[in-house]
Amino acid sequence: MMNEKNLIRAMPWLVTLGLLILWEVVCVVTKVETFILPAPTVVFEAMVKFAPQIAHHSLQTLMTTTAGFALGVVGGGLLGVFIGASRLVYVGLYPVLVGFNSIPKVALVPVLVIWFGIGTVPAIITAFVISFFPIVVNVATGLATIEPELRDVLRSLGASKTEILTKIGLPRAMPYLFASLKIAITLAFVGSVIAETVASNEGIGYLMLSASSSYNVPLVFAGLVVVAVMGVVMYAVAVWFERRMTGWAFRGSDLMS
Repeated sequence: MMNEKNLIRAMPWLVTLGLLILWEVVCVVTKVETFILPAPTVVFEAMVKFAPQIAHHSLQTLMTTTAGFALGVVGGGLLGVFIGASRLVYVGLYPVLVGFNSIPKVALVPVLVIWFGIGTVPAIITAFVISFFPIVVNVATGLATIEPELRDVLRSLGASKTEILTKIGLPRAMPYLFASLKIAITLAFVGSVIAETVASNEGIGYLMLSASSSYNVPLVFAGLVVVAVMGVVMYAVAVWFERRMTGWAFRGSDLMS
C-alpha cells in the first residue's frame, strides 16, 4: 500500500499519464485528423523519427534560454537590490519598469533584428527581457519586508545601512528571489521560442515554424512537448537550489519535503 508521501511524489507522473491517456482516447474516439490534433502516440513517433533534428534545435533553445535567464538573474537581482534599498529609486524607477513590462515582448523582436540581425542574440535578449521583471520585483519586495521597528533597533545598536542590507535584507529577500526564479525560467523559454519563430534559423521555435509550414503537425506538437519538458527540468533545478539555500524558510511543509 502506497503511503501518503510516496503518493504525493507519484502524483505529477500519475496526472501526466492520465492526461496523455485521455488525449489518446479523445483522438481515437473522435477520429480527428492528424493535421488538426495528433494523438500522443503519433507525436511520440514524430519525436523518434526526427530525433536528431529535435536534439539539435533543443540544445540551441536551451542554450539561448539559459544565457538569457542567467543575464536576467544577474541584472534583475542587482537592480532589485538597488530599488529595494532606496525609497527614492523605488518610487522613480518602478513605474518605468511596469511600463516596460507591459510591452508585448514579441513586439521587441523586430527591433532586435534591426539591431543585431537574425540568430542567437535576439533570442537571448528576448529571454533576458521577459525573465527580468519578476526577479526585480520579488527581490525589491523581499527587501521591503524589513520591519521599520527592526531597522530602528539595528540602527540604535550601531548597524549601518550596508550591514542592515547584507545581514538582514538579503537573507530576507532570498525566498522571494527563488520564487521569482521559478517563474522567470519558464518565461525565459517563452521569450526564446518567440524570438526563434521570428528571427532565427535554429531552435525549437524555428523547427516548429518550419514544421507548420509543411503541415507536419505531429512535429509541431513534438516541439511543444520538448519545450515543456525542458521547462519542467529547469524548474526542478530551481527548486533544488531553493531547498538547499532557503530551506529555513519552509517549516513544517510536507509538500516541500
